Amino acid sequence: MNASLSKEDKGITVSKKDDFSEWYTQVVLKAKLADYAPVKGLIVLRPDGYSIWESLRTTFDKKFANNGIRNGFLPILIPESLLGKEQKHFAGFNPEVFWVTHSGTNEIGDRLALRPTSETLAYTMYAKWIQSWRDLPLKINFWNTALRAEIKGTKPFLRTSEFLWQEGHTVHATQKEAEEEVMKILEIYKKTVEEELAIPVTTGKKSEKEKFVGAVYTTTMESIMPDGKALQMGTSHFLGQNFSKPFEVKFADKDNVEHFAWQTSWGVSWRLIGAMIMIHGDDQGLVLPPKIAPIQVVIIPIYKNGEDKDKVLPKVEEIKKTLESKDVRVHVDDRSELSPGYKFNDWELKGVPIRLEIGPKDIEKQSVVLAKRYNREKSNLEFTEIEKMPTILDEIQSDMLKIAKEQGKANSIDISDYTEFKSKIEKGGFFNAPWCGKLECEEKIKEETGADIRVIPFNSENTNEKCMYCHEQSVSVPIFARGY
Repeated sequence: MNASLSKEDKGITVSKKDDFSEWYTQVVLKAKLADYAPVKGLIVLRPDGYSIWESLRTTFDKKFANNGIRNGFLPILIPESLLGKEQKHFAGFNPEVFWVTHSGTNEIGDRLALRPTSETLAYTMYAKWIQSWRDLPLKINFWNTALRAEIKGTKPFLRTSEFLWQEGHTVHATQKEAEEEVMKILEIYKKTVEEELAIPVTTGKKSEKEKFVGAVYTTTMESIMPDGKALQMGTSHFLGQNFSKPFEVKFADKDNVEHFAWQTSWGVSWRLIGAMIMIHGDDQGLVLPPKIAPIQVVIIPIYKNGEDKDKVLPKVEEIKKTLESKDVRVHVDDRSELSPGYKFNDWELKGVPIRLEIGPKDIEKQSVVLAKRYNREKSNLEFTEIEKMPTILDEIQSDMLKIAKEQGKANSIDISDYTEFKSKIEKGGFFNAPWCGKLECEEKIKEETGADIRVIPFNSENTNEKCMYCHEQSVSVPIFARGY
């Protein structure tokens, strides 16, 4: 049987510890989350991968709606003349832009950009839609793809030329209201990532050097991956009036006095899925947090002959119905051509949170064997306890976040000596280091070590220490790290 298996059906062949990059790629491909497309830099999302994205989308949509945000749609093509309206913003994306220059064999004139981000297009429309204070706040989210020319060093979910994301764009009458929106969104992101994906994050601001081009400031959430590299998990930007002025997003107040509006933009992408794979996966493959798992429980019936089968399958169906009545996503693996051992390995590779094994002897004992994917722990669960499955899944979800927090803490270091920093950065990690706030020091550290300021955590102001690099008085203790 095994001789006929395709490459993707075979297990993970490298360890997470020894070859993290190859391990990650194998998990993505062999757990059937995604595959490489024929065009370099692009991937195809398979049903399990898309199901995880849909789960996140459903959660975000609910939370956005509770915050008065509605969904809209934007086309993918943006005229070059629009992109040029906010020169600084566009210059930041120019090297990554794909251009459409022809329609058939005819040149189209004004080049069209394949959307790297939608500020310019959205705000052109917002200027038409907003006339007075009655039209505010305007809060729209767009579930889009974005395209940026990532050809070298691509990795599924983490760095691809086209990616799924949501981007929200809001317009407000006052600066205060806009800045409050920035923080509300960041909190939605943080809670969702921690509660759904069981990934701990650190929130704060980006430095001036690392902020979104065109923003007044950028808030961010960052997480440390098991290989010691940082991953930006999402950003929420206060744009001030930097876009409303060039795009003439204006409104008349109650006294009919015209003002430029205050704006925000924010987004997360499918790189959240990449982070989930890296944080929770192991040498057997994917490990899915129950809340976003396409299948939460898989049942493996075990029997050797027709008599055993007639005993086992009715009980399997009964358990399945009980679980479905509790809103548990359950699947019965009744593939008769495969051995139970193969099925166990297959579902471990795919990361299903719980596996239930049931054969004739289990029926005699009035119980099933319950195998938890995240810690590979096995126990017996009595038939009368099947209804407790939602509680068991919640406990797994909670424990996975707890473990991830412990891993992140072990990968975080307080440091103030630059020589020590340089010696330790090779192994990776989050480095909490005092900084004077000067761009020169930030750039020198990046140039000499490859590490940049990932996030300046909220409430990390500090004037009691000396800058790690220049030894002048510090202003804060940001997190330095090498990143994806």
